[in-house]
Amino acid sequence: MVRGNLLEEPVDAIVNAANGHLAHGGGVAGVIARAAGPQLQQESDLLVQKHGPFPTGAAVVTTAGRLPFKGVIHAVGPRQGEGDEEAKLVQALKAAFQKAAEHGWSSVSFPAVSSGIFAVPLEVCARAYAKAARASPLRNVRLCLRDQPVIDAVLKELSK
Repeated sequence: MVRGNLLEEPVDAIVNAANGHLAHGGGVAGVIARAAGPQLQQESDLLVQKHGPFPTGAAVVTTAGRLPFKGVIHAVGPRQGEGDEEAKLVQALKAAFQKAAEHGWSSVSFPAVSSGIFAVPLEVCARAYAKAARASPLRNVRLCLRDQPVIDAVLKELSK
């Protein structure tokens, strides 16, 4: 776990906290999309046109546009109230890490998926982040956070 800026991470790819329509307007998705430039949203729109909206727990890859990464992996995390949010979040992150492995990438960094706009409780997210990272097939998985409440929840979970 690191405190920092996801867009400056020293990794092959970053994970985006996405919705099923890959509409990257708000939260971390909006920050990534603006930094990457219009290519990222254009690719995302084409993927949704071709495959339809992606279900919770899925992950899909686009190029990184102007960002210095080999790709961006869009993990569709759950929204609070969907039910079984922890398992769905673990599934989305595992799918993202698997996509990285399939592309030959050995390092990824991921943000606090589902804890912001999607309002999944921090304790649930912290457990899911730890479970997914521990099960990753990748050599280097970094959880990149910036908000102290999320950091505190993850530290509490990791101390167990």
